[in-house]
Amino acid sequence: MTDVLGQTWRVLRDRFATAGIETAALDARLLVRHVLDLDETGLIARESEPFPEQKRDDLEALAARRLAGEPMARIFGRQEFYGFTFGLNPATLIPRPETEMLVDFGLDVLKTESAAQILDLGTGTGCIVLSLLANLPGARGVGIDIAPAALDMANHNAKALGLSERFTTLGGDWFSPLEADARFDLIVSNPPYIASAVIETLAPGVRVFDPGAALDGGIDGLAPYRIIAAQGAGFLKPGGRLALEIGFDQAQMVKGILQDAGWQTISVYKDIAGHDRMVVARVSKA
Repeated sequence: MTDVLGQTWRVLRDRFATAGIETAALDARLLVRHVLDLDETGLIARESEPFPEQKRDDLEALAARRLAGEPMARIFGRQEFYGFTFGLNPATLIPRPETEMLVDFGLDVLKTESAAQILDLGTGTGCIVLSLLANLPGARGVGIDIAPAALDMANHNAKALGLSERFTTLGGDWFSPLEADARFDLIVSNPPYIASAVIETLAPGVRVFDPGAALDGGIDGLAPYRIIAAQGAGFLKPGGRLALEIGFDQAQMVKGILQDAGWQTISVYKDIAGHDRMVVARVSKA
């Protein structure tokens, strides 16, 4: 006898729960909805209907990926961030809620700028700079990434959000693709900040499925910050700001790197969980 939809997702929920997946019920429902192209209301309305046997293999294939530790965002190829949907590919990190701090900060400091210029280093999906552009109609942004596939995804997301005319991508390592006279009001970055030796200890959802180049910050996890601190001020307008996401235990080290490079007015901000998560610095207005 064919299972009904309600029984199908509940059996899948139990399999996920047994495997230690904390969001077992939600994930099971989302996978069934995805296979059958249903919204939540549709799933509820059809709970007692038979699950289509021709869709069984599709559901099982997705379930196997989830049981192997693949995040739901990777399975679906998209993630919500700052109220927008961003496409993903293997070259991009999954946008995470704590990174929204950089967008909040940028919107606050640029709200009076009629034509702000924004640079996003290691742009990935473009989620930071594109969220800023979507909320700052006069702003323009540049996203730099060393991975061509990441730039392809950032451009795809820009087009989907109707922002292509105000967004440019450049391929290369940190500031290297920029013209020497390029200047910005804000530089943002969520750089790789995991120490190389620590990567193997991360959860499979990150270690296996996130791109290594977007995680590996060198021997101590701080290599990208040294580059940004040394070169960033030269690409900011007078009074311009630099906003960097950091690991929860890196605030004082990153602050010290910025101080050693001559930055002043350095501030540390905590995320909603109370962890140090963002360091901000500013160049002189003179």
